[in-house]
Amino acid sequence: MDNQGWYLRTSKLALALAIIHSKPADKSSREYAEHLALVVSGQETKWRSKVEALEAEVLQLRQKLLLSTICSGLLKSGDPSPQLQTQEPGSSESTLTVLEDSGCDLSNEQTTEPSETSQHFVESCTPTLFLPLPIVKKHGATPESPLSSHMQFLQHLLELKNWTKSESLKTDLSHFENNFSTVSDSVFQLLNGLITFYREPKFPFSNFCTEAVETLARLISDCNLSNHILKKCSKKLEEFEKMLLQIILKNNYINRFQVQHYVSQSLVTLGSCSLLRKSIISQLLSEVNSFTDDLGTINQVQASYDVTRYENIFSLFWVLEQLLQKEKEEGNTSSIGHDDLEIKKFLQKHDEAIFLLSDVFPLFTFYLWRLGILLNSIEADTVKNNSLP
Repeated sequence: MDNQGWYLRTSKLALALAIIHSKPADKSSREYAEHLALVVSGQETKWRSKVEALEAEVLQLRQKLLLSTICSGLLKSGDPSPQLQTQEPGSSESTLTVLEDSGCDLSNEQTTEPSETSQHFVESCTPTLFLPLPIVKKHGATPESPLSSHMQFLQHLLELKNWTKSESLKTDLSHFENNFSTVSDSVFQLLNGLITFYREPKFPFSNFCTEAVETLARLISDCNLSNHILKKCSKKLEEFEKMLLQIILKNNYINRFQVQHYVSQSLVTLGSCSLLRKSIISQLLSEVNSFTDDLGTINQVQASYDVTRYENIFSLFWVLEQLLQKEKEEGNTSSIGHDDLEIKKFLQKHDEAIFLLSDVFPLFTFYLWRLGILLNSIEADTVKNNSLP
């Protein structure tokens, strides 16, 4: 036995003896040990909550520091004012923009010198820009309120990127090695909150969910940020995509179609990012292929089928069509490629499935036919593009 193993066994024996000697007279050794275990686990839970609260507070401070650094960089770069003057605030009422928070008056009634505008803008991007991060959920708080500061930070970051065509932002982000982790950590926390929120989706959906998913898609579409975000959050993103898909498939409530519409739209929004589209299409086709095989088996043995699942699959068809159309419009047909196993499986069994199921499931086979046309069209475009010199 090595020294470490010996010390471990000795420590366990000493702990057991200490429990036996210190136990109250009215309790057995087992009861007292169980009582001590409960006390320790309760303290561990309390300390874990404190650690999580402190980590959230530190992340919020990092967010504020990063924005202040970027704003200082914009001032030093010399000419952010023309872009600030032409930028209009976003139309969403629930989205706070940097201009709205800054208090800058850009109306025709008052003109401001460029240097004054720049200075005012930088001052407005100080840590007071953000609302305090609600760490402890208060009575009556909405489920999305603990995530609002993360989303505001990410939205402000994207607004700042839109306001500069220079390399100043890229320089700021790459100069400080912890800044990319600030962005990816914020995305990770936002994804965690969205997964919790979508586990029990309720209608009507708040604008927060829509804006949060749109913000995620915009961030991952950014060439400077996508690699760092995907490095940390790829598994969490995949978990989120799978969860949205399962919400659509397994929802059996009578009035489920409004919820499914919003969840389906969330998948389409995520798929608007070309970096996420391939994985979403593959997951959707996997479910369609699996259900097609199940219907084929059911048709052979004349068994009953799950009507709810049959109805829900059409939402997946709609999402697939939207994403494939988007792929075709953008001309990125090579990105989904026919080397994908699910696409291969779908096309190989496409004609046979339509032939066998068209009499019993005509609507289902009609949608299979439509998907087949889209995928074959994309394949033709890919072959054509590859043949060009």
